[in-house]
Amino acid sequence: MEFRRLGRSGLSVSAISYGNWITHASQVEEDQALACVKAALDAGITTFDTADAYANTAAESVLGRALAGQRRESLEIFTKVFWPTGPKGENDKGLGRKHITESANASLKRLGTDYLDLYQAHRFDRTVPLEETMLAFADLVRQGKVLYIGVSEWNADQITRGAAIARELNVPFISNQPQYSALWRIIESQVVPASEREGISQIVWSPIAQGVLTGKYKPGQPVPAGSRATDEGGKNFVARFLREDVLEKVQLLEPIAAEAGLTMAQLAVAWVLQNPNVASAIIGASRPEQVTENVKAAGVKLDAEILKKIDEALDGVIEYDPRLTITP
Repeated sequence: MEFRRLGRSGLSVSAISYGNWITHASQVEEDQALACVKAALDAGITTFDTADAYANTAAESVLGRALAGQRRESLEIFTKVFWPTGPKGENDKGLGRKHITESANASLKRLGTDYLDLYQAHRFDRTVPLEETMLAFADLVRQGKVLYIGVSEWNADQITRGAAIARELNVPFISNQPQYSALWRIIESQVVPASEREGISQIVWSPIAQGVLTGKYKPGQPVPAGSRATDEGGKNFVARFLREDVLEKVQLLEPIAAEAGLTMAQLAVAWVLQNPNVASAIIGASRPEQVTENVKAAGVKLDAEILKKIDEALDGVIEYDPRLTITP
């Protein structure tokens, strides 16, 4: 396993991290989820990402049980706050001080830990003063419940503003978690430069574009049973990639992957890790063998010719527009 520093911090993370967005407590049974986490640990993954909103808090509980008994100091456990949880009352959502504080305490209990290595704002909250949000995070850091703070799907301006307040509060704001893949490059023109200026790394999700970059979705054919495209929690995210022109272009990656000695999934994960601002790529899995396969992308160096061929193969279907950063 390759390890990288997260932002300008002293925290190292595994270049491949394990996330349980749709799978745990939703798409797969708990025994299978536990087996996937064991496979991640066996493969050298030390960084685990979840969120309180996944399966309405149940995913955190599953991950907590899966990691029970592991040496806490050897793990990096990340979670997030923003989306509605519990009975979804007025204060069960957003980035107000009350919700952040109560959510952090609840996440600690579900995950079975005294502290979080990284606590992330799952989205930007336009309804709450940014100063209130950052102060709530800062207080959790000073209480020892959170070591570092990060965000997810914030645009360049939001990252810059948040980093300025974090400096004033003297708290370590070190990461952003955006969607990023060879098909979805919207962070490259604005978010990455802003993050580099602020000492922030990317922890990217969906490096295989919801499974599309594995090549399993074939042009002109129905989606495979049990795939992300058939899951209620994931089908809206994968839908944008299921156009015929995209699927046809993706098939062109197969000989490129073979030339590099990789599977298509490994090629996709390795591709995002070529970006020096990316500290870790989050993989999910419904089967342990998926973890074992994808983790082999760690440490892979793709030469300039391979990268050029990927660009040429996907030309015309790559999305670059920074305005597509997800906002509520």
